[in-house]
Order: sequence, then C-alpha cells, then structure tokens
Amino acid sequence: MRGFSNHRRLQILELLKREPELSVEDISERLNIGYQNTSDHIRKMAIAGLVMKRNEGTAVRHKLTPRGESILVFCKTLE
Repeated sequence: MRGFSNHRRLQILELLKREPELSVEDISERLNIGYQNTSDHIRKMAIAGLVMKRNEGTAVRHKLTPRGESILVFCKTLE
C-alpha cells in the first residue's frame, strides 16, 4: 500500500501508463513536482515493484510493471 498511498505517486503511475519510458526529469516537468521529490517517489514505487527502471546512456527510463498497472485498475474501481 505504501507504494501508491500518495496522490503524487498515483499521478506518476497514471502518467507512466500514458507515456512510458520517461526520465525523472520528464516526470517532474510534466507534473510540476520538484526533481528530488519525484525521484524519491519513484524510488519508493520501484521498491514496491510498481515501476521498473532501464538505463539508456546517462538517462534512466521508467515504466509500469504489471503490478503497477493492476494497482491503477484497482484504484479506478475505488473512485
């Protein structure tokens, strides 16, 4: 639950569903969140198994895992 128990984390999950393979910088710019704050949220979601990371040169790209996608579906049913 801690991996998605924050409105910002849900926003990040929704953004990654629409636009996979974003960097922390891309995410922070699109959601107007500070870089460090965004990085911390993504780190916690990666630990929870909701987001996977892929290195691309000096950039790190992020996308949802199947678990992350399931969490989004679950949260939509609660709305």
